[in-house]
Amino acid sequence: MNPLFYETISDLKAYFQYLKGLGVNELVLPGTIDPLRPSCEAPRDTGRKDLPPPSRSSTAKRIGLSEIRSELGDCRRCPLHRTRKTIVFGEGNEQARLMLIGEGPGYEEDVQGRPFVGKAGQLLTRILQAIQLQREEVYITNIVKCRPPQNRNPEPEEVEACSPFLWKQIQAIRPKVICALGTVSAQTLLRTDAKITALRGRSFEVSGIPVFPTYHPAYLLRNPDKKREVWEDMKRIAQALAGAER
Repeated sequence: MNPLFYETISDLKAYFQYLKGLGVNELVLPGTIDPLRPSCEAPRDTGRKDLPPPSRSSTAKRIGLSEIRSELGDCRRCPLHRTRKTIVFGEGNEQARLMLIGEGPGYEEDVQGRPFVGKAGQLLTRILQAIQLQREEVYITNIVKCRPPQNRNPEPEEVEACSPFLWKQIQAIRPKVICALGTVSAQTLLRTDAKITALRGRSFEVSGIPVFPTYHPAYLLRNPDKKREVWEDMKRIAQALAGAER
């Protein structure tokens, strides 16, 4: 029998397991998965030029996340400090191969001081598990470290104030792959005004690191029909990780 048949069946089974993990019990398929579709487009170098490429030298000085957190301090560099409860710096494996970057903390994150712990965070955990990853294996942070009031999008000056610390986090971790969660994250990392609908499904490069934009988990909670597109994005991320130099 044609090998593509078995590949398609395997892909469908993995997709159904992914949906089951997300709590989807009913599904109407609009079409079929194309087994010949490229899993990852060639990177397009549209990323920031001011982030130095991660050094591969074993003797290069590597600033630690604890040093970056100390430098951030009790940050009052933008107006968000007036309404926040806590600074949500980020958490996870300091040597993570995958780094996920959202836009900003929500209510639960502001209370607990941890990224992605509300309903969107629980969904993100299940999405990671669908590609055989646990939260402890990755590093998760946001573009801004303080909650914007009413969970609005961060303002440009707020993003500008936090960006230096984000770039330092990336440099410290040196991930093999970055997943940009949502429009604000993708626009900041890629220095573009394009919406996430135009960016997802493609790969980009920021100083030698592949960047895969996809929908924010909070958006999926409001638009569950987009979960299949995120599944396609996560498959590309998994393949990029598998092919990355260890």
